[in-house]
Amino acid sequence: MPVRSSYVQGTPNWIDLSTSDQGGAKEFYGELFGWTFDDQPMAEGVYSMARKSAGLVGAISVLPPDLAAQHAPAMWNTYLAVDDVDATLARVDVAGGKIAMAPFDVTDAGRMAFIIDPTGAPLAIWQANTHIGATLVNEPGSVIWNDLRTDDVGAAASFYEAVFGLVADPQESDVTPYVSLRSGNDAVAGISARTDDTAPNEWQIYFAVEDTEAVAAHARALGGDVILEPIDTPIGPMATLADPQGAVFNVIAIAAN
Repeated sequence: MPVRSSYVQGTPNWIDLSTSDQGGAKEFYGELFGWTFDDQPMAEGVYSMARKSAGLVGAISVLPPDLAAQHAPAMWNTYLAVDDVDATLARVDVAGGKIAMAPFDVTDAGRMAFIIDPTGAPLAIWQANTHIGATLVNEPGSVIWNDLRTDDVGAAASFYEAVFGLVADPQESDVTPYVSLRSGNDAVAGISARTDDTAPNEWQIYFAVEDTEAVAAHARALGGDVILEPIDTPIGPMATLADPQGAVFNVIAIAAN
């Protein structure tokens, strides 16, 4: 559903970009997806909430000083919704993960923490209060899917089942192993086998677009990079892109039924 007012446990509900050039990133994504921004002051700078039409779709912020000092790459972060951050964290270590950042309250918006799954992939967890996460999804210029690319699909699947109560549902594939993560009858995310030995285990985000080839060409013209040229998939043409600061994301035009 395009407009969201809540998320069940284990569902990706928010994304944000940590980047070395916040202004440049805002210009890039604003031009590429038609986003506008609502800048919110923070202790370490500004948190730029991205909007498409009247809906929230994500945010862009500058890399924290400690990560910038380590020359960390720009990257998109995936958040999973949880009913209780602290109760979720109590299951992380037992299931083989690690707590990367202790839980903390973000004003009255919600409570969050960062964790690392057993395969080394980082992600955030979010317990909503006044901020549920993205209020617009599955529309051009907004997130339509999130999945984990990892070198150990089995270990990752067991972790997300144990920590978030999701059900791992292996899918038939002629390309790489793929597991759908389900909440009830709904597929909310996925796990795929990583095919590039040089890439990290990480969560990937997919933005819906109307024309994959046009968006890829536009991204390149704006100073970004096309990592994977548009290809046809069973659900529609997809491409993997990078913004001018190197943050990787995917775009997909869902084929009409």
